[in-house]
Amino acid sequence: MSQIEHRVELDADLTNPDYSGLVLTDEEIAAGAHRTFVGGVWDSHGKHQLDFLISQGLKPHHKLMDVGCGSFRAGRHFIDYLDAGNYYGIDANHSVMQAGYDNELSDEQRAKLPIENLRANDRFDTDFGATFDYAIANSVFTHVSLNHIRLCMYRLDKVMAPGGSFYATYFVRKKSVPIDAVKPIKRRNKGYFTEKNNYVYYREDLRWAAKWGDWSYTWIGDWGHPANQQMVRYTKLTPEQVEERRAAREKAANPGRVRRIARRIVG
Repeated sequence: MSQIEHRVELDADLTNPDYSGLVLTDEEIAAGAHRTFVGGVWDSHGKHQLDFLISQGLKPHHKLMDVGCGSFRAGRHFIDYLDAGNYYGIDANHSVMQAGYDNELSDEQRAKLPIENLRANDRFDTDFGATFDYAIANSVFTHVSLNHIRLCMYRLDKVMAPGGSFYATYFVRKKSVPIDAVKPIKRRNKGYFTEKNNYVYYREDLRWAAKWGDWSYTWIGDWGHPANQQMVRYTKLTPEQVEERRAAREKAANPGRVRRIARRIVG
């Protein structure tokens, strides 16, 4: 009997990291696993995120949503800087969040951070009954699919203030790399990602994400990330800007209709 061709293009020795299901033991937490889980660089990169947002206009009175807050590598700095109650955080992993809350925040920081401002959720549920001026997703979209990016943009759109800014980091895929390229990423000499979960995106993908809500898109690029993740900014449009965009799109789609309406108005 004839056999169907079986063509394997990928290394079989691959892992599929579980970000939401991991539960840390007390021993792992004591050894600092909650720090390494979020990427390490504990003593510098959290402060770098705060400094960056301050350079972008963040003030203590602003409300900030930390998407993928993890064990508060950056959160502890945001809490210190912002007025009490103005820091909010979500993360897919409850265990890592709880370890950070219990072990990395001081009593004074926990007093400034209502526990109701935190939520473990893997579907970007950012509805806390608050409106946010700023949001950041550092090293989040590097671990999720385009469907998840779309979901994040859609849900965050509902809670951002007009004119509010959402900053997100990515690993950028060069234009020269074809879509069907097989290029696994290795960590610790072990296959880690394939195109099934290789969350490295073209810049066009980043722009596409702005469609899912009333967002404008700005490429920022290099901002000093220790792993060279690039930065983009999504800005929530004001109602006036939304109307201007709608009118411009209608004009582009129906130029003759717009001219006819203009002629009626004129005479």
